[in-house]
Amino acid sequence: MKTLLTLVLCTLLTFSTRANDGYGLWLDYQAIENPTAKSDLSRLYSGFYFFGQSPTYDVIRKELELSGEKMLGQSPVFTSERLAQTQVWLGTREELSQVLGLQQQTSIKELGEDGYWRGPIGFQGKTYYAIVGNRPISVLYGVFDWLRSIQTDSFDQTAEKSGSPKVKLRMLNHWDNLDRTVERGYAGFSIWDWHKLPGYVDPRYLDYARANASLGINAVSLTNVNANARILTTDFMKKAKVLADLFRPYGIKVFLTARFSAPIEIGGLKTADPLDSAIIDFWKKKTDEMYSFIPDFGGFLVKANSEGQPGPHEYGRNHAEGANMLADALAPHGGVLIWRAFVYSHELDEDRHKHANLEFEPLDGKFRDNVIIQVKNGAIDFMPREPFHPLFGAMPKTNLGMEFQITQEYLGQATQLVYLAPMWEEVLQSKTYRPTPSSTVAGVVDGSDSDQKLTLVAGVSNIGTDRNWTGHLMAQSNWYAFGRMAWNPDLSSGEIADEWVKMTFGKDPELAGKIKEILLDSREAAVNYMMPLGLHHIMGRDHHYGPGPWVTGGRADWTALYYHQADSLGIGFDRTASGSNALGQYAPEIQNAWSDPQEIPEKFLLWFHHLPWDFEMRSGRTLWEEIGLHYDSGVKSVRQMQETWASLEGKIDPARFDHVRQLLAIQEEEAEWWRNACLLYFQTFAKRPFPAEIEQPTGDLEEYKSRSFPTAPGIRPRW
Repeated sequence: MKTLLTLVLCTLLTFSTRANDGYGLWLDYQAIENPTAKSDLSRLYSGFYFFGQSPTYDVIRKELELSGEKMLGQSPVFTSERLAQTQVWLGTREELSQVLGLQQQTSIKELGEDGYWRGPIGFQGKTYYAIVGNRPISVLYGVFDWLRSIQTDSFDQTAEKSGSPKVKLRMLNHWDNLDRTVERGYAGFSIWDWHKLPGYVDPRYLDYARANASLGINAVSLTNVNANARILTTDFMKKAKVLADLFRPYGIKVFLTARFSAPIEIGGLKTADPLDSAIIDFWKKKTDEMYSFIPDFGGFLVKANSEGQPGPHEYGRNHAEGANMLADALAPHGGVLIWRAFVYSHELDEDRHKHANLEFEPLDGKFRDNVIIQVKNGAIDFMPREPFHPLFGAMPKTNLGMEFQITQEYLGQATQLVYLAPMWEEVLQSKTYRPTPSSTVAGVVDGSDSDQKLTLVAGVSNIGTDRNWTGHLMAQSNWYAFGRMAWNPDLSSGEIADEWVKMTFGKDPELAGKIKEILLDSREAAVNYMMPLGLHHIMGRDHHYGPGPWVTGGRADWTALYYHQADSLGIGFDRTASGSNALGQYAPEIQNAWSDPQEIPEKFLLWFHHLPWDFEMRSGRTLWEEIGLHYDSGVKSVRQMQETWASLEGKIDPARFDHVRQLLAIQEEEAEWWRNACLLYFQTFAKRPFPAEIEQPTGDLEEYKSRSFPTAPGIRPRW
């Protein structure tokens, strides 16, 4: 037995050392096989010259060493002689101008502090390739963009390219707790080991920073928005300082979540009233202390008066008074206060869709300049599909930031392949018609339509201690897509998918094309087998895993019946003027179009309308038939994804191929579960047969309703 066990362990060890476990993300730098491209790049790697010294330049050197060894099998040569054997110049605009007197780079200044330029420079009869930025950090961004072009076969060393982000703060929000559990986390535990900090620094922290810097992500909120006040104690400041120091050369600022009741919980005070002088003094001193440890601390992220979290309402104050008190404490240090607009109360007898606008619109123009209101992409809660949040365009005098959810709380968690960029693209390109008739959500968020100067795109992280970082290997595409869209909200999901696939799996045309196809089809497939035609919030209670259209009991707005409102007459939530009139929170152009069930995009139909089961759809089928066809189509799409993936066997390394193959099999089972459970349940109201052309739902409705998942990951802790 001992011999057999030893043999098994040795076999597993050998396999694990050879297997590609996905740890390298999109920065694995696959070997270049094209002889011409390899020769040209090898020449460039034979002479790098830096015009200055910086910890960030040290980061660039390490990245060039790693990429050179992996792509070319050679180490880069760094020379101290600028005009000897150099091939590539790297430095800031000022560094190059001071030494060479170059005037052609003055336009880089217009690209902003994070802007870069790369391309050929002629000097004294020789041509050099230069990567120039306005700061060392922007040089790093330029280098990562150059490496991306090499990995995707788009590098042209005769061409010039410039780049700069459209959004100032590009932030990951970690919902990580201090005990290393992660709320809505499906990739293991938190990567932040608070127990071992500050003494032990996990090497993974630097790989995390590299990955974010490669995408231009420049801010990280380390802790859960359902905050623990202990993170603001001196002991934890010392721990957070270590991470801030590690991240600084990568251009990443640390933010922390501030619990509004911290003055009571760690300050010994009897109130947290934001207008109380003792509370103002507490936050000023606490903030000053934070900056004594982290001089470039980014600021606080706050969830207040939502889902049981404390806030200014307990003291008769509004959100602006609460946010401004904290913003004033941060302002002398250049800090930013991010205040979440995800607020709703069971005490307010209004459609939950309306709550944020009802609370925040009257406060437009009353927030400090260093306050950003962080608004979810939709008004409910990261549903598989939501119309854009009506706050975008409704608060022209206030800084509004976007909050996306990268972790797949409502989209299959870590067992389902769902590429989220098409969802984000759909939201960002939605027309708000405010403040101008051509305004889009992207234009409001990046300031091009709203004129706001402090801009933000935040994403709720899907990162954990799993070796592949995201639980599902393919979920890495969502981390990547988020960073790219935060940099430029106008990038298309297809363009981003093309980049990620080539950087992750290689440039074989058949392989890249088929994986891209899977990615681009996956989100619509998930919407179809989960919540088609505007259905929403019909998942299981608490864990949010699997279907639960029957969920009832407790708070009405935490039940499924509140949202789908199925009865013998029909299904859907009437949000027109004849119902809750949540549609009235949008611009008149949207109200006029979407009030008519024949005009509204059918993807939002049941979000805004309660319609008869026999309502005639544009296809000529009844609403009941169309619901059935959508659910069945979602299942069939997953099966097609499986077939496409299976056709790639032998083109992908066995470890990654089998990882995705197994999870796609689980996804098929879960898609069938969603379809069968939902259609069997809704049939109890519709009293109609299932469409003949679909695969007939099977199983027992009562058995589906009885399923429980007490060990499902990411369940919210009870406070």
